Amino acid sequence: MTVWALRFFASVLMLIAVIAAVSDGTRTMAAERLVVTSTGEQWARIAPNSLKNSQNWVQRMTHPLVWETAVRPLLLLPAWALFGGLGFLLAYIGRRRRRVNVFAN
Repeated sequence: MTVWALRFFASVLMLIAVIAAVSDGTRTMAAERLVVTSTGEQWARIAPNSLKNSQNWVQRMTHPLVWETAVRPLLLLPAWALFGGLGFLLAYIGRRRRRVNVFAN
């Protein structure tokens, strides 16, 4: 994958994180208490059949414990944290490297 593609996907993931943070912030102000929406809750609200199909597919293709030990804890994270973290990771991987000139005598 090229560097520009990593940066593009990083910016898309960070945009999703900002949208999720604004959504949680708006709900927090309306409810006058802290409201944090998990990624799984957002996914279930947007496309419930997709979530169920993904769970069935992961449990069918791998061991059923993979869903419970690896995927489910990720889905319990706040949406803004998961997408923001993935975005920053891709941005770090796709960053421009500083060119270092090495001179040998």
